[in-house]
Amino acid sequence: MAGDSQLDAPDLSFLPPLSSPADPPFAAMSFNATAHAFTASQAFWGPVTATLDWCEANYQFSRYIAEAANTFSNIVTVGLAIYGAAQSVREKLPPRYLIGYLGFALVGIGSFIFHATLTFEAQLMDELPMIYVASYCCAMLFDTARGFELRKSNALPLGIVFASLNCLFTLSYYIWRNPVYHQVVFGILLFTSISRTIHLLRNGEIAKRLPETQRSSITRLFSSGATTFAVGFLVWNLDNIFCSSITQWKQSIGWPAAFLLEGHSWWHILTAIGTYLMLIGNSYLTLCIKDHHLNFIIHKTLGLPRIVRAGKTKTQ
Repeated sequence: MAGDSQLDAPDLSFLPPLSSPADPPFAAMSFNATAHAFTASQAFWGPVTATLDWCEANYQFSRYIAEAANTFSNIVTVGLAIYGAAQSVREKLPPRYLIGYLGFALVGIGSFIFHATLTFEAQLMDELPMIYVASYCCAMLFDTARGFELRKSNALPLGIVFASLNCLFTLSYYIWRNPVYHQVVFGILLFTSISRTIHLLRNGEIAKRLPETQRSSITRLFSSGATTFAVGFLVWNLDNIFCSSITQWKQSIGWPAAFLLEGHSWWHILTAIGTYLMLIGNSYLTLCIKDHHLNFIIHKTLGLPRIVRAGKTKTQ
C-alpha cells in the first residue's frame, strides 16, 4: 500500500484492452479485400480493429468514412426513431415509449459511427444498444398490469432483472469478443418478444381488453414489421455469403448505381422499417392493455403508421 489512507488498485489485467491496433482481431487481420489502395496509410481512423468487416469496400470515397453506404443508410433508422419520438411527445404517451424510440435512435447513431470508423470501440456503440433496446422492448411486453405507475405494476422488478442481464452481457461480451455470441443473444431477445406478442394476442385474460378490431390492427402491424425485418436478415446473409460475386457486379456496373447492391445497407433500411412497425404494434398493444383501447387509434401519414389519442383523457 502507498499509505494507510489508500487502497491498492484492483488488478484488472485479466481484461483485454479495448483495442490493440498492433494486434487486431482475426476479422480485422483478414481485412476487406475490396479496400481502396490507400486505406492502410491514409485512413483517418487508423487500422480496422472491429471484429467484423462487411462486404462494402473500405474508404472507397473518403479517408474519413470507412463504409459510405453502410454509414449513411443509418439515417433511415435515426429518422424513423425521431419521428416516433416526436409523435410520442405530441400525443403525451407515457415516458416509457419515448425512451424506446430514443434507444432506437441510439442504435442508428452507434451503427453510423461504427461503419464510419470500423473500430472496436465504435462496434460496441452499435452492438450493445441493440441488446439494450431489444431487452427493454421485451420487458415492456411482460408488464401487463393496468396503469403506468411503478408502484402498481411489475415494471420495477422487470427493469432490475433485464438491467442485470444487460450488465452481465456487456461484461461477458467485452471479455469474449465473439460477434456470433452477440447475434445469438439478440436473436433470443427477438424470439422472446415475438412469442410474448403472440401469447398476449391469444391470451383469454388479455383478449378481454382487446376487441377483434384492435387485435387485427396489432397483428398486421407486428407481422408486417417482423416480415420486413426477416427480409433484411435474408439480404444480410446473402451479402455475406456471395460477397465476391456481388463485388464483381458492383465493379461492373459502377457507382453510384452499385450502391443499390450494398446488401448490408439494405439490412439497415429494412430492419429500421421493420423495427418501427413492430414498435408501433407493440406500443399500441401495451397501451390498449394497460390503459384502454378506446383511448388510442392508429393513423397513417404517407403510409407510415402512428399512434394517436382518440380522446382528451391523459394517461397517468
